[in-house]
Formats: sequence, structure tokens, C-alpha cells
Amino acid sequence: MKKIYRFFEKYGMNICQRLSQAIGVYPRNIRMFFIYLSFFTVVLGFILYLTFAFLFKIKDLLIINRKTVFDL
Repeated sequence: MKKIYRFFEKYGMNICQRLSQAIGVYPRNIRMFFIYLSFFTVVLGFILYLTFAFLFKIKDLLIINRKTVFDL
């Protein structure tokens, strides 16, 4: 278990630290930015899904399909 933990700590967790050194900000700020960004994208996707579902339902109620010649 310690091997796996050290592997992720060495190669995975160090990305924010390297990025923060390149930009010149604290690593905590970059981690929080990615956490907030992930929550924002999930919530935005859910809101867009509900909006489009509502609009398509309204479209079906407002637009009446006319019968074609073949339906007569």
C-alpha cells in the first residue's frame, strides 16, 4: 500500500506544485481552482440538460404537427 501511495505522491500530487512554481502562486490555490472548476462543470452540465429537456418539451406542446397526405 505504501508503494502505491508513494507512486501517486511522487508522480500525481506533484503536478500542482510544479504548476504553481511555474506560475508563481500557492499550490493550494491551484488545487482549489481545479476542485471548483470540476464542481462548476458538473453543475453546468446538469443545468444545461434540464434546460434543453424543458425547451424540447415546450416545443412539442407549442408546435402542432400537421397530418401528411399519407396519414389520410
